[in-house]
Amino acid sequence: MKHTLWTRDFTILTAGSLISMIGNTAAAAGMSLLVLDYTGSTLCYALYLFAYTAPAVIMPLLAGPYLDKFSRKQVIYTLDFLSTAVYLVLAAVIWFDLFSFPLLLAGCLLVGAIESVYQVAYTSFYPMLISEGNYTKAYSISSTLETLTMFVWPLAVFVYNTVGIVPLFLVNTATFLIAAIAETQIRAEERYTAQREETVTLRSYFQSMKEGLSYLRAERGLLAVTLYFVFSSLSGGATNVVTLPYFRSTFANGEYICICVLGIGVLGRAIGGAIYYKFKYPAEKKFAIALGVYLILSLLEGGYLFLPVKLMMVCCFLTGIGGVTSYNIRISATQSYVPDERKGRFNGLFQMLTMIGTLLGQLSAGALSTVTGERSVVVIFAVITFFAALLLIGGNRDSIKAIYNRDV
Repeated sequence: MKHTLWTRDFTILTAGSLISMIGNTAAAAGMSLLVLDYTGSTLCYALYLFAYTAPAVIMPLLAGPYLDKFSRKQVIYTLDFLSTAVYLVLAAVIWFDLFSFPLLLAGCLLVGAIESVYQVAYTSFYPMLISEGNYTKAYSISSTLETLTMFVWPLAVFVYNTVGIVPLFLVNTATFLIAAIAETQIRAEERYTAQREETVTLRSYFQSMKEGLSYLRAERGLLAVTLYFVFSSLSGGATNVVTLPYFRSTFANGEYICICVLGIGVLGRAIGGAIYYKFKYPAEKKFAIALGVYLILSLLEGGYLFLPVKLMMVCCFLTGIGGVTSYNIRISATQSYVPDERKGRFNGLFQMLTMIGTLLGQLSAGALSTVTGERSVVVIFAVITFFAALLLIGGNRDSIKAIYNRDV
């Protein structure tokens, strides 16, 4: 029997997340410009990024055990209501001229903590609303919508330059409020919560966390996939640090060329997601396709900065399509494979470890760029990722095939 994907609950969660992503993207663009305009300091900008990112190193690990015991739906809409209040306060602070950089850093720490917990809750709840046989379609929709929201960024920059950041914060306040109200109407049962004990103590909480670590260690395929994506995030973090400086130092108006080149990659992700919604890879070929994509992406990402701009765009377009293919195969396979009562802890660990990889990549690239060129830094990390795919994914093919090669 063929099951419909667009059930009432799935539609509500998808629409709510899209609305909040649009507002969040607009607010993030404005906040970045606000920091640069207010401080005029690259160091302050780095501190702002660190404050926003740092909670994602520890909060997912702490949230995972809780999200495997209690309602993820309630966590999702509660955090959206909290975000509504935070952005309303930020708008008021700017409007009444009470803004200060330390206050912004405190707000970024709070927003970063909310978002890192939200991501674990959402990632763990989303697959529970997907009907049987529709995981691939569902995640193609998710990745496409997430990609398309990036096109809000230039519009947000225009609004910021025209009327300031307060309207962007108010838009984000409204989008979070709409999303939260909609999410309260989701009716899906969360059966795993029936297994929780009446009283959750600190000891039982940490025991639950320990069980999550033991589960990942025992699942050889999941562990290999997670470790590979740590290396992939390491490379991604390094590339993000050196790409814009390379374009600015190499080309006149290099920042605009960088936006165009990377924008083609975003377009590739959007088109790839749309194709993936209509086309399903044969289940028995998914592992081979994934491994091939991991290796090819390493080669493309390591070499594209050595090419003329037009060929860079071609490489980024292919990287976009390959990236969304990699994402869809991995997340649809792992989220359908991990039991509901363990999803919170698995997703928390995965998010924490990949974020650590990203931060280490950023720091390492910054240090390496002082002794070698930006393109050489990209090549070094691309080679590391290439061999990580060969050793971790290729070296555990049987265990990973059991996860990837399923009709979901």
